[in-house]
Amino acid sequence: MITITHSAGQYPIHFTSLTQALQSLPQDAVVLTDENVFTAWKGQLSQVPNVCRIEPGEGSKSFERYREVLSWMAKSGCSRRTTLVALGGGVIGDLGGFCAASYMRGIPFVQIPTTLLAQVDSSVGGKVGIDLPEGKNLVGAFYPPHAVHVPSEALSTLPDRQLRNGMAEVWKYGYILDAPLVDCLTRTDVRDDLQPIVQRCIQLKAEVVEADEFEKLGIRAKLNFGHTVGHAIEQVLRYEEFLHGEAIAIGMVVEARLGESMRITAPGTASVIEAQLKTAGLPTTWSGLQNPDPLIAAMRRDKKAHSGQLAFSLLTQIGECKLVENVAEGEVRSALLNS
Repeated sequence: MITITHSAGQYPIHFTSLTQALQSLPQDAVVLTDENVFTAWKGQLSQVPNVCRIEPGEGSKSFERYREVLSWMAKSGCSRRTTLVALGGGVIGDLGGFCAASYMRGIPFVQIPTTLLAQVDSSVGGKVGIDLPEGKNLVGAFYPPHAVHVPSEALSTLPDRQLRNGMAEVWKYGYILDAPLVDCLTRTDVRDDLQPIVQRCIQLKAEVVEADEFEKLGIRAKLNFGHTVGHAIEQVLRYEEFLHGEAIAIGMVVEARLGESMRITAPGTASVIEAQLKTAGLPTTWSGLQNPDPLIAAMRRDKKAHSGQLAFSLLTQIGECKLVENVAEGEVRSALLNS
């Protein structure tokens, strides 16, 4: 078990089975999940009386789905003491957490992440929210869960593309905080035994979010390496071509190049990252980078931006990262065009 400390208390992260996680829930708990997860685990979920199923995918992180889930909760008789359980990937966790944060001004919330990406990243740290047409995660809250249950067997149902998608965030943790993790990923196919990797990434994220829970000090922003560009790609494509981790992989290569051109990142880092991510089966470029204007417009709405000035989390070297503000548009344009 890992314990995360935050401003209002603590919450545990349990490494368990899905059956044990569901059995540990309060009797009146309600579950939010998507159709894919429900199909994969309908046997276990048959014991849960109230389950809300929505369409999978980033499109469900919307005001429409948010309203539908809140309405379902009200019709189901949810009270201030009802626990809302988010069973699924990052979309379900973000949407469910935001519903829990706002329903009756806040009810108990439990995460049961079923994708690698959600297990290593989005289920931990208390960021919840939905998207706007103008940008990703622009509406949300800091709302820590009461507990996180990480069921390792859930990963057995994931297709290879989803596993690679989650591995992009694992590589990110190595690049920003843990050079030995990068060495491990380079030498070994860790997908044969993912639990130690999941635990290591959670420990790394815990250290960062405990030091800067509300992202006021620039410490937590380092978790966004690759995300300024990656989120812009997702938005421009309306979340239809790349999965989140795939867009982040492209973003990490571009932002490593940006860091090198600004003499912040050690020379040669971008080429190393590009080669490693290619070997991991992740995309490292996209033809739309040659049309930088819509991407830069999206980046100006990024939460790290201030008064329209661009900001990025850039590597100094493999294993170290920092927030860099007031980055010139010309530098960004050049990095996009040369990627």
